[in-house]
Amino acid sequence: MTNPLATLPVLRRLDPAVLTAFGCIVLLLLFGAMRNPNFLSPDYLLLQLQVGSFLAMVATGMMLVILLGQIDLSVPWIITVGGMMSTAAVGWGPWGATFAIPIGVLCGLVFGLVNGIGVAYLRVPSMIFTLGINAVAQGFMVLRTGGFAPQDMATESMHDLATGRLILGIPNPVWVWIAVGAVTVFLLRRTVFGRAIYAIGNRETAAYLSGIRTQRVVLAVFGISGALAAFAGALLAGYSTKAYQGMGDPYLLPSIAAVVLGGTSILGGRGTYLGTVAGVILITLLQSILSVEQIPEAYRQLIFGAVIVAMLLLYGRGAKVAA
Repeated sequence: MTNPLATLPVLRRLDPAVLTAFGCIVLLLLFGAMRNPNFLSPDYLLLQLQVGSFLAMVATGMMLVILLGQIDLSVPWIITVGGMMSTAAVGWGPWGATFAIPIGVLCGLVFGLVNGIGVAYLRVPSMIFTLGINAVAQGFMVLRTGGFAPQDMATESMHDLATGRLILGIPNPVWVWIAVGAVTVFLLRRTVFGRAIYAIGNRETAAYLSGIRTQRVVLAVFGISGALAAFAGALLAGYSTKAYQGMGDPYLLPSIAAVVLGGTSILGGRGTYLGTVAGVILITLLQSILSVEQIPEAYRQLIFGAVIVAMLLLYGRGAKVAA
């Protein structure tokens, strides 16, 4: 007998990993509600979405890179670069304060393009090259600050963007996440560039022989990843009113875990942004529960690592098909 749910077009199109992620979200919400009656309150859930929006910026860029079959390990210190350079721009006069966030994003874009040049044109494995760029970004920030915590503070506009609630009482970062997500979905589903990303992730040689300028696509994707990571850093600086060294360290494993949890193949070529959204929400709720349960940071990292390995074993070995 045919399952009537399977006849629904929406359910047929959803990846099993996406359905699993949303199922885990429901279970976490129920568990959190049992541990804390306020867990399902609108204010608390909006706060979780606000915190998750910072991770979402990083995970969006990471998803695009992983769809290529690559990885970006430079995001921790590119986040820090974005936060520190945005706050540093305040001391450059009125124009610097006005363009603080674009300056930080531009710095992240530059580092991302360097990653793209190394991976696309120099053919260095992305894991090695981006790890090296992460060290370069760290050294750059240490030189700028002299090894001490920077004294620069975020602008009022940065703080308002990261903490304000301008429309319908929903945190501004959530609206930013919605805008970035809409652009990403349009990019992946409605443009030649998006189809090229999937094609390269499936088989780069075949994509090149079909006429796709694979090097330019890889360069652009790494540039986008760097820009989004730096943008997340600027938002984090606005959220905490200042930047600090190592502010991006907690975002590397969670961003990869969010992408993989959402069903994006770590081998590239398969994945949807809806899955990444589910992964970000799942990771954010998991972090919240682990924090409430006072689980040490070391064990949190163990959990994230175990999640990545488990999802890789479950979904990472299947055939690559464009979603």
